[in-house]
Amino acid sequence: MTSLVLTVIGPDKPGLVELLSQTIADHQGNWLESGMSRLAGKFAGILITEVPADQADALTAALAALESQGLKVVAERSAEPEAAASQQSFTLELVGHDKPGIVREISQALAKRHINVERLNTELTSGSMSAELLFKASADLSAAADADLDDLQEALESIASDLMVDITLNN
Repeated sequence: MTSLVLTVIGPDKPGLVELLSQTIADHQGNWLESGMSRLAGKFAGILITEVPADQADALTAALAALESQGLKVVAERSAEPEAAASQQSFTLELVGHDKPGIVREISQALAKRHINVERLNTELTSGSMSAELLFKASADLSAAADADLDDLQEALESIASDLMVDITLNN
């Protein structure tokens, strides 16, 4: 079996998931994991599919042909994952008034400490007591077992203070 990581984007309309899933099924593929959303009038997503090795090229070509129906699909073969060294997993939750630079500041602090972002979800919501927009983020993170999470916590507290947001790190 060959694993393909697919990114998809197109104008949002009914039937796009069915079109994608039927194309995968037509090539004996199996839909494994995905995350998809409507963003600014577009349908966008990422997914992993597994297909028999002799069908991978045909599926890739069929997915590329979906662009004529409004769905742009990029397919990348997935390499076998390397055996991970001892890792620790944890989560980050953030909420505060929306302003430019929040994701940049947090991601710089994580990258500087060699912390991997495995999943990141962000959203804007209306504040319950005001009309101001609240920025919310949640992330699943991983780092080497010996990573200094106290140092990360201090850096995040400094960022939270500067940006006036609440950040919670959970092991």
